[in-house]
Amino acid sequence: MWRHRFVFDRWGWELPGGLVEAGEDPMVTALREVEEETGYRPHGLEQLVSYQPMAGMVDAEHILFVGSGAELVGKPEGEVEADRIEWVPMTEVQGMIARGDIWTSGTLIGLLQAQVWLNGRARG
Repeated sequence: MWRHRFVFDRWGWELPGGLVEAGEDPMVTALREVEEETGYRPHGLEQLVSYQPMAGMVDAEHILFVGSGAELVGKPEGEVEADRIEWVPMTEVQGMIARGDIWTSGTLIGLLQAQVWLNGRARG
């Protein structure tokens, strides 16, 4: 998702995400948020990594998931959170990071870990 972050007055590509509601399984949250924000329903979702982006300052666990495909099920719902929504090939990620098009921590960690995950699957 191509998004503008007002605090930094900066645009960049980000993965979809959101807050886990009380009592909700994080995987259910991931499925719901991807569908709400992009209109796609992920397939084969599994937990990729969890991390604390500001350890020592706040407890804000982030749990990232990876899927093995997705199905278009409709249009994004609710508040429009992105200017553009596009599939980006993993082969372009390193160049996008180098150009500064991907710069937020969750997206960096998620995409870099997804590359490790994909490499592991390819070696199989």
